[in-house]
This record gives sequence, structure tokens and C-alpha cells, in this order.
Amino acid sequence: MKLVRTIAELRDALEPNRNETIALVPTMGAFHEGHLSLLRAARAEADVVVASLFVNPAQFGEGSDLNGYPRDEAHDVSLAEAAGVDILFAPDVAEMYPPGFQTWVDVDELGARLEGVYRPGHFRGVTTICLKLFNIVRPWRAYFGQKDAQQVAVLRRMILDLNLEVELRVLPTVRDTDGVALSSRNARLSPEERERARALHRALATRDAEQARELLRDLDVDYVEVADFEPRVLAAAVRIGKTRLIDNVILEGDTE
Repeated sequence: MKLVRTIAELRDALEPNRNETIALVPTMGAFHEGHLSLLRAARAEADVVVASLFVNPAQFGEGSDLNGYPRDEAHDVSLAEAAGVDILFAPDVAEMYPPGFQTWVDVDELGARLEGVYRPGHFRGVTTICLKLFNIVRPWRAYFGQKDAQQVAVLRRMILDLNLEVELRVLPTVRDTDGVALSSRNARLSPEERERARALHRALATRDAEQARELLRDLDVDYVEVADFEPRVLAAAVRIGKTRLIDNVILEGDTE
């Protein structure tokens, strides 16, 4: 596996493979089984697998948990290599946002609801960094998890609107044995908070917004809403202590 830090290094590393199928798995690191499921799928379906490891400051608002976001690059490198990643792109902030950076991508309507209400500017950061990665890597496919259903919907809209030649592959949410969706932020939950977090999936499993809200009445709830994404989902976000968790379940077609 090659570990590269700059855009120029990444493009040079990919140049011999331009006629092969290239897969991209964008991440912010702190790998868990959810990330690994994406890496393994990419490895099974592509000739060349590129994973990015970049904690994107543009996705975090003021007073956010950017500084507290878990980071363990050495561990991530080891896991990426074991999963069969060919190139791990781990740039610093200045490489992706050089001095004077001022060009942003915004998906107005889809990015303004649900997460967009509680995390203003979040999806602007997501779409901008993903478009940059798509342009740099030029993948045939990019891999994301169903857990971030709104992110997937926003990226699909960007790809359609901007005529990008990349296919999104969306894999099912990976859950722990207690039903909690895997997230890098879960490590910050205390044992008591982890027990309370189990209520989120139990509530969503009703596939009924009113029932879910009732089951979550003891938590600090940002939203519980049906979202007409593709596929349609029941989505929720809650705060437990200092940790904010999101999750969703599919309401039609294939279920988790």
C-alpha cells in the first residue's frame, strides 16, 4: 500500500492505472467495521482501491467537536493495508484548502433540511471535499454507508446536477450486536450513555415516526422525520451527553 500526502503524489500514483477500474472510499479515519465493509466491497469490485483519510474542517461548525474528533493514523494505516487498499491519501488541511481558498459547492434544498438545520454549512463541506476528491482520483465508483442517508442523497444530487462521471455505491449500515450503528463517535460514550444509545435503533425499528418519538422522549432529540430520499427512510438525530448520534432505517424496498 502506498501512503501519499499530496495531490501531485496521488495523481502520479494513479496515472498508470487510468484504464483500470478505480474505486474511492472517502473517510475521516478512526476506522471501524463500517469503514472496513466499504473498503472490502471496493476491493472486491475494482482493480485499484483508493481511500482518503482527511478530517475535513469544513464539515464542522463553530463550537463543534473538530478538535475532539478521534484520530489514530497509525491504526488506520494498518487496517487499510489489511483491507487491501492500494493507495491511502492522507493530506493535511493546507493541501486540500490552500491559502485563499474560496470556492464551495452547495446543494441548496437537500442540504438545508434535517442535518442542515442543526449543522449549518455541514453539507457544503461534504460536497466540496467530495467533488475535489472525485476530480483528483477520477474514480469509477465511490463508496458510502447507508447510515449517512442524507449525505448520500446530497451527493447523488450533486453528481446529477454537475454531470459527474462517478457511480455511488451505498452499503447497508453496520451495527454492533446491540443494534447501535457503528460510528467513530461511539467511543466517546460512557457505559451508561451507551446503554441509552440503544434506544435510537429500537425507536427507528418501529418504522413509525410518532412511535419513534415516543420511545425517544427521554433523550435530547434534534429530529425524527420521514425523509423522501432514495430509498425513503425514517431518520433521527439525538444527543447523549456530549455525543451526537444519527441513524436511519429504510422504509421501503430492501430493509436492513
